[in-house]
Amino acid sequence: MIVFDKIIDITDRIRLTKYPKAKVIFLAGSIVRGEGTPFSDLDLVVVFENLPTAFRESFYFDGFPIEAFVHDPETLNYVLTEGDFKKGECKMAQMISEGLEIPESSPLSLSLKQLAASVISSGPPKLDEEGLRRMRYNITSLIDDIRHPRSKAELVATGATLYDVLANCFLRTHNCWAASGKSIPRRLELANPEVNSHFCDSFEQLFTSGQPEAVITLSGEILGPIGGFLFDGHKLDAPSNNRKPFAN
Repeated sequence: MIVFDKIIDITDRIRLTKYPKAKVIFLAGSIVRGEGTPFSDLDLVVVFENLPTAFRESFYFDGFPIEAFVHDPETLNYVLTEGDFKKGECKMAQMISEGLEIPESSPLSLSLKQLAASVISSGPPKLDEEGLRRMRYNITSLIDDIRHPRSKAELVATGATLYDVLANCFLRTHNCWAASGKSIPRRLELANPEVNSHFCDSFEQLFTSGQPEAVITLSGEILGPIGGFLFDGHKLDAPSNNRKPFAN
């Protein structure tokens, strides 16, 4: 069992030894939420007054795996309102919003928390028509691949890709933030517990029994309100500057 006071002490010692000029560290992630496992890492958002560039680094400290996202206020402002936001994600905003301030709260940390909270509450940007068509076409293509897979291995590989794409189609078209990997069930549960249960059951049938029918039905239900499956007539134009001189 992870002792909460211990991870706070570890974070403060990381600040003193590795980032002594940092203004604040936000300690976040599954351990802070009470969902940690023996293999969970500590997610740290380390904030300096000014940096040449933001960076991310991984290391061990006292046996704990550490993921550090190192920023200054301007690089954080960009990630929160431009970088993550345009992708429909709020991972950094979530870490700051839920994070514990080490060594203590300050006007800077409070203002960053306020910014993160306002970004989260505003919701992700609305998908445009092209974005919706891309999602519909991508899901249609993946569904066609699982209708009659050449092997169980290909079925699982395609299903793994579809899991992420289909979940985020539902989330983004219901004005919810995108998710990835292990955060998908949590985000779906918050958005719609009934859909999450249907989603998990359908993919369990796909992955354990090799039966795609439930996932095919689920995909049709999710795509239905935005136009359904899409293949015939779909067209994507490449950027006009995607060319390089060629001499033969």
